[in-house]
Amino acid sequence: MADSSADNPRAGKPATDDMLADIPRLVTAYFAFRPDPSVAAQRVAFGTSGHRGSSLDSTFTEWHVAAITQAICECRKQGGIAGPLFLGADTHALSTPALATALEVLAANGVETMLAAGDDYVPTPAVSHAILTWNRGRQSGLADGIVVTPSHNPPDSGGFKYNPANGGPADSGITGAIEKRANALLAASLQGVLRIPYRRALAASTTRRHDFRSAYIADLANVVDLDAIRGAGVRMGVDPLGGAGVHYWPDIALRHKLDLTVVRATVDPTFRFMTVDWDGKIRMDPSSSDAMQSLIRLKDRFDVAFACDTDHDRHGIVTPSSGLLPPNHYLAVCIHHLFANRPQWLRDAAIGKTAVSSSMIDRVAAAMGRRVIEMPVGFKWFVDGLLDGSLGFCGEESAGSSFLRTDGTVWTTDKDGLIAGLLSAEILAKAGRDPGEVYRGLETQFGASAFDRVDRPATPEQKAALARLSPAQVRTTELAGEKIDQMLVAAPGNGKPLGGLKVIAANGWFAARPSGTENLYKIYAESFRGEDHLRRIIDEAQQIVNDAMKAA
Repeated sequence: MADSSADNPRAGKPATDDMLADIPRLVTAYFAFRPDPSVAAQRVAFGTSGHRGSSLDSTFTEWHVAAITQAICECRKQGGIAGPLFLGADTHALSTPALATALEVLAANGVETMLAAGDDYVPTPAVSHAILTWNRGRQSGLADGIVVTPSHNPPDSGGFKYNPANGGPADSGITGAIEKRANALLAASLQGVLRIPYRRALAASTTRRHDFRSAYIADLANVVDLDAIRGAGVRMGVDPLGGAGVHYWPDIALRHKLDLTVVRATVDPTFRFMTVDWDGKIRMDPSSSDAMQSLIRLKDRFDVAFACDTDHDRHGIVTPSSGLLPPNHYLAVCIHHLFANRPQWLRDAAIGKTAVSSSMIDRVAAAMGRRVIEMPVGFKWFVDGLLDGSLGFCGEESAGSSFLRTDGTVWTTDKDGLIAGLLSAEILAKAGRDPGEVYRGLETQFGASAFDRVDRPATPEQKAALARLSPAQVRTTELAGEKIDQMLVAAPGNGKPLGGLKVIAANGWFAARPSGTENLYKIYAESFRGEDHLRRIIDEAQQIVNDAMKAA
């Protein structure tokens, strides 16, 4: 989503040859370029989902991956993690060489490493599932994992994230330690990094193969009601967007006898098959109507259709009634359905949402007698609640979610786009209405929400200024004609910093924060008084942000 005034003329149209990443140049830069530790942008920096960058500007190179992996080896040893490390990667061009670099360091450090059988691509939720499955009932010999992915980011991006023994994204204590040690190794020109050649690493006694795909798919019936989907004959379409789940979907259909069609099984590191995003970039974002045009055009061929981003931790839901559902709409529908159809969940199981997600969630939850726990952006804040079953469903505005097994125990502690897609078919099978129709019913009951997110370029210095925004910098007592009720810099659910500012009035709010993964800042805004009121909120929020930027 983005303010339409900023859209590129190519938005929503097929990618052209001049937009495509030069893959040989990209991979050459990964091995040839060396980061300069004196340049802040070229140091290791863990955002909301690990370290991300591009080899072309020396922000994601062989040296970064070697240093981070060595730091992880030392961190897990200090933390007493002595079991296997599950290593997966997505389909980005930089992911395969980065996986090879990581394996060279892991093998040299004697870490038992689980590689995908057949060198398969591995979705983020399959890594989380593997970690939790291994650790279930264990007190020692615990496993952890690494996922090599920049998520939905453009084709020239690389990414690297660590999931500790809880299966979810590492918390800031762990990532801070990894970041500090990795940067020290970069400054020392990798002295202290243990590493052996790739062929030796592959042949090492500590390198083993794991069938992520079969293990994950066999367990799906314990989290989504596949019997109901099959019994109702729901016709599903899925577009993996060239991502890590491309081989999972046909196996899901075959094993569980579902009427599921993969509309495109192409894997191409240029992602030339995509329609381009709002800013003219190729970005595999299933929540973007521009990026999802190909599947939206097929909406009437299926009862429900869905897509996932490149590492399959995010979802996009397309229905005949509504086209692409905004993520906030689908989160509210999921909550409305799950808490009415999971009788084995704890009676006081709550809902986890990020501070920038829709207030419609709060209205639906209140009607169902469920608490909402509002957290900062980042799925790591939901891990403990999913582990102990105190959070039944957790979701974020950027189309990421996970939920418990039907028996109320943990499924994954990282986002899972596959089960989010399949749940849309369960909702249709049980409610007799697609998720878009269900959401319209919620609007009738709770009021219509107008929501938007504005993305704008920002330098690291401007992002830092925005992260320091405080209530004292807001020189007005009203928001779009309503009295300001609250100004938050910390999340109500845990008191942790929001990394920005949230301003709340009776019928609308906005939040402004820097992106944790790209040189962008974001303004999130919602109104229950219509589009005109929403535009006023965004305009006023923009002025507050502009003032902060000028100060930078």
